Amino acid sequence: MRRLISILLVIVAGFVLFGCSSSQPEPTQSEHVFAKIVIADYGEMTVELYPEKAPITVANFVDLVNQGYYDGIPIHRVYPGFVIQGGAGSIAGKGEVPTIKGEFSANGVANDLHHTRGAISMARVGGQNDSASSQFFICVDDCRLSLDTQYACFGYVTEGMETADKICEKVTNIDSNGFVQDINQMPVIESIRIIQNTEG
Repeated sequence: MRRLISILLVIVAGFVLFGCSSSQPEPTQSEHVFAKIVIADYGEMTVELYPEKAPITVANFVDLVNQGYYDGIPIHRVYPGFVIQGGAGSIAGKGEVPTIKGEFSANGVANDLHHTRGAISMARVGGQNDSASSQFFICVDDCRLSLDTQYACFGYVTEGMETADKICEKVTNIDSNGFVQDINQMPVIESIRIIQNTEG
């Protein structure tokens, strides 16, 4: 009789632990955001953004995208073997954007995304951790040694890196830091749009 009671108690306990929970299990991964970047005369890139790693950065980027802020802004820095950079509204006569917290480990944020080829990350003023606003860059090579822990990587190009490579090949009027010297040679961001959300 005692053995039967013990067995029943085990069954009931198991039912309570595994069968009667009213809460849903926590998702194992966060919802990633996808955006399509169209560069006039060059092509398209699809980027996957990681809000679980850089929530402020992704929210800021998505907000600017939804405002159409990036439409018509050029890629003003083309540094073959390093990065392409755009998003400076002042070049296109657009207003300045408020700065945000720099989400990288040197600024106290546990962001472990790496600046490998295809990484999209926020540009900022040197020495000012919380100075990022609208400018972003895409790594065209492995930049982990120079950029990891110091800049807020927030996603990766999943399709279209050949577009970034083509920009590096075609734009030649650049200085030693990759800044394009002729505004007429700057590739222009035709549009950036959020295209889908999916469990990533």
